Amino acid sequence: MRSIDTDDATVPPGPEGRELRAALPASQTDVEVFRSRGRRACQERALVLTAVGIASEVISADGRFVLQVAAGDVEQSSMHLRQYDLENSPRIDPPASQPLFAHAWMGCVAYAAWLLGVAYATANGLVSLDAFSRGELYGARVQHGQWWRAWTCLTLHLSGPHLAGNLLAGIWFGYFAGRQLGAGTAWLLIVVGAGIANLLQGLLGPPGYRSAGASTAVFTALGMMAAHTWWKGRHEPHGALRRWIPLGAGVVLLGWLGTAGRHTDLMAHLLGFGVGVLIGWASACAIIDSRVARAPQWLAGLAAMAIMALAWGF
Repeated sequence: MRSIDTDDATVPPGPEGRELRAALPASQTDVEVFRSRGRRACQERALVLTAVGIASEVISADGRFVLQVAAGDVEQSSMHLRQYDLENSPRIDPPASQPLFAHAWMGCVAYAAWLLGVAYATANGLVSLDAFSRGELYGARVQHGQWWRAWTCLTLHLSGPHLAGNLLAGIWFGYFAGRQLGAGTAWLLIVVGAGIANLLQGLLGPPGYRSAGASTAVFTALGMMAAHTWWKGRHEPHGALRRWIPLGAGVVLLGWLGTAGRHTDLMAHLLGFGVGVLIGWASACAIIDSRVARAPQWLAGLAAMAIMALAWGF
């Protein structure tokens, strides 16, 4: 005889049911359709069968309670019991969808204003000093303490296409990051993360390294958005492979957008994406996430602009 280790079990019709019947102290016409440790579970199912006109009996056998029916009623009994179990199984509510923040466009407007404003000022000689000499990411200068270059270089671009590409990509990824985290918080984290990535590049790279452009911020936003979505969705009821899709998509976009062109600064893009992933993961953790959600968006946005203004003030 096969033992049934589960507490409650509905026995399907067929050879196994006949084998169990042979061991029961009932007549040859009685077949077990359910057993449990407690009498109540059997009695509840007996009531179900009685309601549909099927006679049944609850007996005790081998330390368990057994529900039996006539051999001719096994198929119908099993069908009704399966239906009963299905209707009374505990239901798992789907997880609440991640709330999205409104006004994400406001951060994109501020981003565009910074890039276009600096480009206009430098192109029309509105600043007395050479902006590139003062603000580009220059490894030797960073290594001698000019840390602010890690932020000022984000607003400098070498050409119109260079500016347009970073402007459009930054607005695109920044908008979705703002929907996830709020416009102010998202752009504060992007500005901080991109500056850290540039600072690492300036400190660890060769002294002659020079760079300018907002692409580091673009890939910081991409990495942050991918990691935040991945970590927030880890408890959703889908396969383990699907949970990695946001992060995998971010890596694909990094490879597609971050390696194109002869003059692409691959290391800056990798550092920006990597720092963004760490920030996105940290901001999605429960303790930090609750504080991020309560942070005033206007205050975070002002802090992001203050960092840029402070950097240019040196």
